[in-house]
Amino acid sequence: MSQKKIKNIIEAALMVSSHPLSIKNLIHLFEEDKILQPDRNEIRAAIHDLQQEFDGHGITLVEVASGFRFQARNEYADWVNRLFDERPPRYSRALLETLSIIAYRQPVTRGEIEDIRGVSVSGTITKTLLEREWIKVVGHRDVPGRPELLATTKSFLDYFNLKKLSELPPLEDIKDFDAINPDLFEALEKDKSQSNKSSQIDSSSDDLSSTNATPEDTNSDTVESAKVIPFSN
Repeated sequence: MSQKKIKNIIEAALMVSSHPLSIKNLIHLFEEDKILQPDRNEIRAAIHDLQQEFDGHGITLVEVASGFRFQARNEYADWVNRLFDERPPRYSRALLETLSIIAYRQPVTRGEIEDIRGVSVSGTITKTLLEREWIKVVGHRDVPGRPELLATTKSFLDYFNLKKLSELPPLEDIKDFDAINPDLFEALEKDKSQSNKSSQIDSSSDDLSSTNATPEDTNSDTVESAKVIPFSN
């Protein structure tokens, strides 16, 4: 199969797909062509060619946590949004603060979120984040009551055009964001600093691998260490 045909098939699949497609997904398109099936390098070469071809167009081919997708460039968002009757959802400061803590401090319990924010976390907030599939439960803290541990998902990364958590901006770069209380980030940085010191003292602490969640599940190469209990089968 020619590289041009491979590229055209991938372009067509990405154009019609309602969600990002990974390299594995794209290879699956060619499974019936056993002899002419392209390998991962050929798939990536085709993606690279497409990215070059769409450079300067109104849409761009980007890589996010779940794979590759075509999307409108940011500078044309105001015009594209006029196609849709519904306005983009607006989120409360409390929800954004809760999501920020989970993203930067995960895996984290609801009680730990409340300690950092200094106020209780509404059940509506966590329900909204779970329904949007921006967060999920990855295990339980090994303490009385076995509170749930929350972490972000690939859907969270996809929504914010991120491939991995290490691409999140440093806290000092977003603490002045209007929708979020700057004091929150000072508390979060302090909490993170204390956690790092504690981890150095107690080197025997279990980490996230003690759950049934894999690094891919939690999409993080910077997840804080935590002693947790896996889900029962």
